[in-house]
Amino acid sequence: MQRPAVDTPTTPARRPLPRGFWPIWTTVALDLIGFGIVVPILAIYAKRFGASGLTIGLLFTSFSLAQFLFAPVLGRLSDRIGRKPVILLSLLGTAAGSFLTGAAGTLWVLFAGRIVDGASGASQAVAQAAAADLAEPSERPRLMGLIGAAFGVGFVVGPAIGGLASRGGPHVPFYVAGCLALINAVAAWRRVPETLPAAQRTARHTALHTAQHTAQHTPPPAPGPATPAPRRALNLDLRRLAIVGLVTTAAFTAFESTFTLLGQRRFGLTEGGASVVFLGIGLLLVLIQGGIYHRLVGRAGAKPVYLVGLVVLTVGLLVTAGATRWVVLIGALVLLTVGQGLASPSLTSLVTEHAPPRQRGQAMGFQQSAYSVGRIVGPPGAGWLFDHAGTWVPLTVAAGLCLAVLVPAIGIAPTGEPAAAEPVSAAASGELADATGPHSDPISGRGG
Repeated sequence: MQRPAVDTPTTPARRPLPRGFWPIWTTVALDLIGFGIVVPILAIYAKRFGASGLTIGLLFTSFSLAQFLFAPVLGRLSDRIGRKPVILLSLLGTAAGSFLTGAAGTLWVLFAGRIVDGASGASQAVAQAAAADLAEPSERPRLMGLIGAAFGVGFVVGPAIGGLASRGGPHVPFYVAGCLALINAVAAWRRVPETLPAAQRTARHTALHTAQHTAQHTPPPAPGPATPAPRRALNLDLRRLAIVGLVTTAAFTAFESTFTLLGQRRFGLTEGGASVVFLGIGLLLVLIQGGIYHRLVGRAGAKPVYLVGLVVLTVGLLVTAGATRWVVLIGALVLLTVGQGLASPSLTSLVTEHAPPRQRGQAMGFQQSAYSVGRIVGPPGAGWLFDHAGTWVPLTVAAGLCLAVLVPAIGIAPTGEPAAAEPVSAAASGELADATGPHSDPISGRGG
């Protein structure tokens, strides 16, 4: 007697990554390796020019401030002319800034080099927009997680290369970073695809000028029940996401800027020991964002994963602030890294989900600007608290900030149900494409 066939459930095969994604990923990874080369040694390098602690802080701020001003501009430009030209322009600017920093003989040249590098710092945001262009909405969290892993690679590989290069002299690491950016630009020119079709760019540009022409030549309609709804300004969810990104970035940079001081005071941590700690953090970030994150998002969605990550990050900051034993500190750092590893790519995924396709580059540049504001205000504020309020205060305040943004984060609409935005007249509809920037965004009115 023949046994009846029984249907057995099969797990769906994982879809291959979109063609062109790995060249984009490599571009981001190489860019972040160059950033990782520069940052750990910049303060010591600046001291050779007689820089004080405040001046060194301003040097770091100058990079983030330049990025804050220029990331939205380059993001909007990528929506008009395509992703690839803007990525190339950014990488060439990074090379110029690195070479200028390495050749500096005075403080003002050093500042100029960091400003040029920061102004070119939109390559990561535009590359994220390019990756989002390649994928269906259901696949974007996976791609954002893999791009997040590139941050971990830069965090691990960059400082190691910088440490080895510094044996050749204080200027050598900056020249190495500049050469790496040039190689990256050549590789991107040859291998990175253009992900924004020309038809979309043309349609966007045409729509903008049509709206402007109509606004100039059409009188406003009389108000009434039959009046069509006005055009909408920047999505409210994108504004909320920018605020959340700004605050959590300030909180995490408070950890980055004061952890070594806390470790030195409580545990006798040396610079070498701190490097090992950050190496471990980078490896854990690679593991989470490269392998675990997209599985969690596939099951639960980006918003729940972000909220969980934010809570875990908050707990990690609090425990780190109070840790007095190594075993507690290590556990706290694991929690902190897991939280950051889940929250960071989830936030990027939420931005790409809520941004209209033709404004994705603008939205990513807008978000990158919010991160830059966080990097501007976080380190000096944390340093002041460490000096004047106590060792534990900066991380406790950082945890409080993360807890506070849970409320706006919970209020973000699910994908496909964007929150209502403020209505604007047709004359102001160009804000959707052009006017949104550092002087018209609610955050400013700006990613390593």
